[in-house]
Amino acid sequence: MQGSYQIRPLAGAEIQTAVDWAAREGWNPGHRDAACFASVDPEGFWGGFLDGQIIACISVVNYGAAFAFLGFYIVAPECRGQGYGYALWQQALAHAGGRVVGLDGVVDQQENYRRSGFELAYRNIRFGGVPSAGLAVSEDYDVTALTAPAAELEALDARVFPAPRRVFWRQWLGAEGHHSVAAYRDGSLAGFGTLRPCGNGCKIGPLVAVSRMAAKAVLARLLQELPPGQEVFLDVPEPHGAAVELARGMGLEPVFETARMYRGPAPQLDTDLIYGVTSFELG
Repeated sequence: MQGSYQIRPLAGAEIQTAVDWAAREGWNPGHRDAACFASVDPEGFWGGFLDGQIIACISVVNYGAAFAFLGFYIVAPECRGQGYGYALWQQALAHAGGRVVGLDGVVDQQENYRRSGFELAYRNIRFGGVPSAGLAVSEDYDVTALTAPAAELEALDARVFPAPRRVFWRQWLGAEGHHSVAAYRDGSLAGFGTLRPCGNGCKIGPLVAVSRMAAKAVLARLLQELPPGQEVFLDVPEPHGAAVELARGMGLEPVFETARMYRGPAPQLDTDLIYGVTSFELG
């Protein structure tokens, strides 16, 4: 490494640099993703600065005392292979302490992550495209706008995410451009999801449901908010066959994949409830 290299948490508008770089890499983050997750951990976004200019970024967002998620790990192309990224990686991971850390890594970096103690749990597949046909909202479900977190939402979310995230939900549900709905059957919460704008099209995530029919009810309502001809993206755990089939049934095709990996014991999650991951970058 050459010059004066400083590593520190990012603040305010600096976090947007990480979002812009992720978009440049083709990861297509949601417009409000980083701001929502920064509310959970204000020191969760880190940067490496060479002679005062940012040349690397990473996020390690801590959720409570036991879990963190790593993402946005990017080094400026002209500064790669010189140790700047690894130094940032080490210091940002230290921010997680002894927490279990998850990440969704690009496949060709999987071996590097393994050398840092991460082990593969499963693959996630991004499906994308213009939906080929609309879905009908089943009369078996009452689908309503989701505007504030509630105990039943947090209980279902706890089955698919390894830490409470009430602060996140308050920000997420009120974020500009987000459309969130919940599906109820016989008075009980059966599913929920969010449609949000990205640099390219829109993403649906999270999409969580107790059954494929409940997931379709949520999807049908969210797709009503999608402008005609707009691309939509859905990030699906590969082991969840029903979710993969649902994405394909919408006319979406695989466009990207990640390796879901953990440093520490992999959380025991009900992946068969996950029809759409919240964010590859942030968990």
